[in-house]
Amino acid sequence: MSAAVKGSRAGYRGIVKDTQNFVANQDAEVLYNAMKGIGSDKETIIDLLTSRSNKQRQQVYVSYKTLFGRDLIDDLKYELTGKFERLIIGLMKPPAVYDAKELKDAIEGLGTDENCVIEILASRSNKQIHELTEAYKEVYESDLEADVVGDTSGHFKKMLVVLLQGTREEDDVVSDDLVAQDAKELYEAGELQWGTEESAFISILGNRSHCHLQLVFEEYRNISGSEIEESLRDELSGDFQKLMLAVVRCARNIPEYLASRLFKAMKGVGTRDNTLIRIMVSRSEVDMLDIREEFRKKYEKSLHSMIRSDTSGVYKRALLRLCGGDDDVAGEFFPEAAQVAYQIWELSATARVELRGTVRPAADFNVEADTKALRKAMKGLGTDEETLINIIPYRSNAQRQQLRKQFKSQLGRDLMADLKSEVGGNLQRVLLGLMMTPAHYDAKQLQKAMKGAGTDERVLIEILTTRTNQEIKDIKEAYQEVYHTSLEDDLGSDTSGHFKRLLICLVQGNREEQDADLARAMEDAKELCTSSDEESCSMESKFISILCTRSYPHLRRVFQDYIKLTNKDIEQVIKNEMSGDLLFGLIAIVRSIKNKASFFAERLYKSMKGAGTDDRTLTRILLSRSEIDLMNVRHEFKEMYEASLYSFIESDASDEYGRVLLIMCGGED
Repeated sequence: MSAAVKGSRAGYRGIVKDTQNFVANQDAEVLYNAMKGIGSDKETIIDLLTSRSNKQRQQVYVSYKTLFGRDLIDDLKYELTGKFERLIIGLMKPPAVYDAKELKDAIEGLGTDENCVIEILASRSNKQIHELTEAYKEVYESDLEADVVGDTSGHFKKMLVVLLQGTREEDDVVSDDLVAQDAKELYEAGELQWGTEESAFISILGNRSHCHLQLVFEEYRNISGSEIEESLRDELSGDFQKLMLAVVRCARNIPEYLASRLFKAMKGVGTRDNTLIRIMVSRSEVDMLDIREEFRKKYEKSLHSMIRSDTSGVYKRALLRLCGGDDDVAGEFFPEAAQVAYQIWELSATARVELRGTVRPAADFNVEADTKALRKAMKGLGTDEETLINIIPYRSNAQRQQLRKQFKSQLGRDLMADLKSEVGGNLQRVLLGLMMTPAHYDAKQLQKAMKGAGTDERVLIEILTTRTNQEIKDIKEAYQEVYHTSLEDDLGSDTSGHFKRLLICLVQGNREEQDADLARAMEDAKELCTSSDEESCSMESKFISILCTRSYPHLRRVFQDYIKLTNKDIEQVIKNEMSGDLLFGLIAIVRSIKNKASFFAERLYKSMKGAGTDDRTLTRILLSRSEIDLMNVRHEFKEMYEASLYSFIESDASDEYGRVLLIMCGGED
């Protein structure tokens, strides 16, 4: 049986190609003049070196020495500095020498850059492995395998040694019997055994072809009911786990693996420039088009745009030349990515997702006992916060409402008022939020987002774009009851323009709820297509009208038909055509329709990444989704960020407040 490696495309998939009418001596003269005298013409250096293939650069290197008796790399090092120098020097080295240099830098000195070693050895072909080991020996007069063995240990070392042999099977003819045998052996070596038989994982993952392994992973899922990655996370640890996960991801799709490495290099505070440079240089003539495609599909933004926003100066300009093009620009959207976008909407349309919360009614709930315990915890000097934490977040909202009533009828006291006087800060905010009904809690969040100077539009968007018709109705009633004014009036006076129209449409709670009407879906898709050719005002009105009133199943079909008509995903069109708060609101609707749990997972991630924590967003989402779909949100968070929501909260929130959030989160994945 034959199989095709995922992520591979026919034809040349690099960005940098041989330039036409190439004359090495002319290029050498241009570079010499660019560095002659005081200062250097960095733009000329960028334009020339990023538009020549590596083979052509090597010819320029030889010509430079022949013409001027000077070493081009030495001159570039003298003239350039910092990250820009590292990138340009990387371009000047043959691929095998460059990989060898990266490995040498990763191994020597104090500590080892295991991530660099993993990335290179997991993603290179047999031929590339052989060439880089030879280059390493030639340049450093040392054996790469011996240096790796001397710098690593345990199963991590053993797997690296296997990969360094460069003996992975490469044919695409796969034996069904061997696939079944390998899947069974991996299952028995891991999940069925007390402890893990690492040698089986090393032997199979280190030697079988990528085509073969893809089928093994499918068979493994059939046998075990889980993906191989889940088992590796459960059974292995440390650098060995990271290496094996990288090998699996490369067996599935090398461009996707490298796209994720690039994203991690740029996300959050600071940039991992060594990783960014290494991948951009080493893949510019291999599969950069595929990496760009995978990046855009996975992160819904272009690699070009992320580099542009994360770097600066001549360094940025050189990176963007290696990237090639901006896939967010209208007309440059990959046909392959459009096909995948269509498939994602198809999956969204056909998937039957079971919504699962993390907080459930307490089985042994005793309202009188809880009432007494809560009163005792807040009576007298000091507060027994431990008791509050052991009761309130472990009860369902319906049970908490019983507690509020019982507290007043049994003790003549207001539980909310007592909590407000006894605890403070973030702990007070989360406990009071838990004691409110969902509708009253959302109403309060909306009112706080609008009162005072300035409006928190992101809160308005998050709540109003994700709630059901019934939830919207309940929120409006609660808002009127508590604040003695209508939510619609306050929204109307606090916002303006098309964003105001969007919110007013959403707050009606009149979204259709029936299944998709196929004929009408195509009409709606055509309406959205033609709107982009009309006046901006008309276009925005049509988007608001359709996206705010049609049912989720119907809109999923509309967005599929839109891709058929335009070869573009609706989200990208919104990003290109809209702006400001209207853009954010429409994108939130689209993402909520596509995968609401994923939308919330992203919001949670952004609330905790980088310096400081957006505690209000973190609290609001955990609290409002804890009895609806927080288990689904947890799953999406793990899939998107390769870390558990629990671990993020644990490292980001502390003390009793953090404990309450972890209880609502429901457990470690």
